[in-house]
Amino acid sequence: MPDPSVPHDGSAATAALSRRRLLQAAAVAGAGVGAGTLLGPAPRAFGAPGLRASRPEARWGVQSGEVTADSAVVWSKTDRPARMTVEVAATESFRGTRGRWAVDVGPGSDHAGKVVLRGLPAGTELFYRVQFTELSHAGHASEPLVGRLVTAPADRRDVSFAWSGDVAGQGWGINPDLGGMTGFEAIRRLRPDFFIHSGDSVYADGPLQEQVVLPDGSVWRNVVTPEKSKVAETLDEYRGQYRYNLLDDNVRRFAAEVPQLVQWDDHEVTNNWYPGEVLTDDRYTVKNVDTLAARARRAFLEYMPIAGNRIDRTLPYGPLVDVFALDLRTYRGPNSANLAAGGPEARIFGGGQLGNLARQLRSSRALWKVIASDMPLGLVVPDGPVDQEGIANRDPGQPLGRELEVARLLSTLKRDGVRNVVWLTADVHYTAAHHYDPQRAAFSDFDPFWEFVSGPLHAGTFGPNELDGTFGPEVVFSRHAERPNQPPSDGLQFVGHVRIDGASGVMTVELRNTAGAVLHTTELTPA
Repeated sequence: MPDPSVPHDGSAATAALSRRRLLQAAAVAGAGVGAGTLLGPAPRAFGAPGLRASRPEARWGVQSGEVTADSAVVWSKTDRPARMTVEVAATESFRGTRGRWAVDVGPGSDHAGKVVLRGLPAGTELFYRVQFTELSHAGHASEPLVGRLVTAPADRRDVSFAWSGDVAGQGWGINPDLGGMTGFEAIRRLRPDFFIHSGDSVYADGPLQEQVVLPDGSVWRNVVTPEKSKVAETLDEYRGQYRYNLLDDNVRRFAAEVPQLVQWDDHEVTNNWYPGEVLTDDRYTVKNVDTLAARARRAFLEYMPIAGNRIDRTLPYGPLVDVFALDLRTYRGPNSANLAAGGPEARIFGGGQLGNLARQLRSSRALWKVIASDMPLGLVVPDGPVDQEGIANRDPGQPLGRELEVARLLSTLKRDGVRNVVWLTADVHYTAAHHYDPQRAAFSDFDPFWEFVSGPLHAGTFGPNELDGTFGPEVVFSRHAERPNQPPSDGLQFVGHVRIDGASGVMTVELRNTAGAVLHTTELTPA
C-alpha cells in the first residue's frame, strides 16, 4: 500500500483571468507542504530589467485548491531553488494587500511550492500573486503570476461547482490543431466556485504517439514529451505526467481561475491497480505496484493543490454544501470476482475511511452532502473476464464483495437520518444520471438517492456500462460513445455542473458537453 506519509509540497498554476490577460505558466506541487511563513507588510522590489534572462521561470502557472470560508491552498513551480512568495488582495491592482506568505522550494520538490493561506474573509473574491526569488541571487525574481478564487460563503448565497475526470487518456493528448484540451476552457467559462476533479487526472500508463490515424483517415497530432512516450515508473516520469498537462494553455487558464478539489483513481499509477499487486505487463521493468504507487502518490501530492497528505478529505463550502472526497484506491483489497462474504477482497473504502465518512456525514450541518467518488456505485467495471475493478459485481442479488461496505454506509445514513446525499463520479468515460431506489433493489435498507456521472474531460469516450441491480439503480439519462474510444474531436466530452439556490436550497444538476450544450437537467428539492 502506498505510504500516506510520503512528504510533499504544494504549488500553484497560472493562467489568464477572464477580465484581463495574465502571465501564464504551468503549475507543479512540491515536497514538504506547509502553511508557509506569513510575512510582514510591503515587499521590496524584485529584480531588474537587465537580469531578465537569468530570472527564475514559472511557466507552469498557478492554481488554488481546497478553498473554505477562511483558507485556501496556492501552488506554483519554478526551475531552480527559490523562495515562493504569495500576496493576496481583494482587487486586481493589489492595493491594500491582505497578507504575504512564503515558502522555499528546491530540487527535493521539483522546485515546486505550496502555501496554505489562512485568515481569509468569507464569501469574497480574492486575487493572489505568486513570485519566485532565486535563493542564491536575491535580486533575481520571476515575473509575477496572478490567480483568482472565491472563498466559501458564511451565509446562504448561491453556490455552483463543476466536476469531471479522465484527462489525456487512450492516446489522446494535447492536439494543437484542435486548440488543445478545450474541456478545461469549457469549465472556466462556467465560472464555478470550484471544480471537483474526480480522478484519472493523468494517464501514467498511457504513452502517446505523435500521430494517430482516425477512422475517417484524418490524423490526430499529439504533443509528446519524453515522459509521455513510455509508461511512468520513476518519480520524475510520474512528475512528467503532470508537467505535460500544464503545457496546455486551457489547463493553465482554468487553474488560475477555478479552485480545485482533486481525487485520484487508477491511471495516476497504472490501470486497475490495487495494493500488493505484481504486474505482468511487459512494458514495466518495475513490477511491484506498491513501489510505483508510492512514487505516483508523491508526484500527485506535489503537483496538486492539496493541503495535507490524505486524498480522502472533506471540503466545507458554507451552509449549503459539504463535499466528501473519497479514496477508493489506497485501502482496497485485490481485484477478484468480487463475490466474497468478507475479508480483504470485500474492502474498497477500508474500515478507517468508511467510519470517518459515516461520522462526518452524520455531523455535517450543510444542507447538501455531496459524496465525490472516484468510482460509480452500480456500474459494472470489469478487470478482465472474471475479476471486477469496481464496486458492483454483476450479481443483482444481496450485497457481496465490495458492495458490503456500501451497504453498511447506506444503512448507517438511513439509521442516522442523514438526508440530501448526492453522489458524483466519473471513471467510465461517459455521462449519465442514475436514481437508486430501495423499491427496485435486492438490498433495501437505505433511502433513495441520485448518482451523476460525468467525463471524460479529455480522453477516449466509451460506454454504456452494465448496471448491477443490488441497490436498485435506474438509468434516467445517458450519453455515451457510438464505438469504443472515440477521440475528443468527436465531441463526446462531458462535464457536470451543479447550482444550489441560496433562497430555496434547490440543487440543479446539469450534464453538459464541453461545447457548452446542456444535455440533461435534474432539479432536486432538499428534504
